[in-house]
Amino acid sequence: MSQTTPDTAESLEELVGFNATLGFRLVEWTPEQAVMELDIQEHHLNRSGVLHGGVMATLIDAVCGYCGVWRPQGEPPAKALTLTLTTNFMGQSREGTVRARAVRKGGGRKIFFAWGEVTDAEGNVLAMGEGSYRIRSSDPYSKPAE
Repeated sequence: MSQTTPDTAESLEELVGFNATLGFRLVEWTPEQAVMELDIQEHHLNRSGVLHGGVMATLIDAVCGYCGVWRPQGEPPAKALTLTLTTNFMGQSREGTVRARAVRKGGGRKIFFAWGEVTDAEGNVLAMGEGSYRIRSSDPYSKPAE
């Protein structure tokens, strides 16, 4: 399986938790969209030897959440809480880097809607999804600073 190489894009933000464990990288983040990448490793595969659908669904969920909470530098960060997520699978990949792109499709101050897709290195669509998200400007579950 492919490994991270020196020409692999660095993440724009240090990802934490499950997204970090899976190896996601946030490689583009603008008011218009968010883009994440993942180098497929053996532990991302299902028992048929292809990228697990749960990994693609998680990638769509993560990138859709990011696309709705971009903030200019200096403003307090915001986070997204998933309310709904629908995912459709259309293709398979066994190796290489997959790319997920999401765009905000509407919403208001607290709730937004997003659409995203996962493609392989050749641009073939592997999965697409859409969800609704609630914007949180504070994190009631974070640990207090020590």
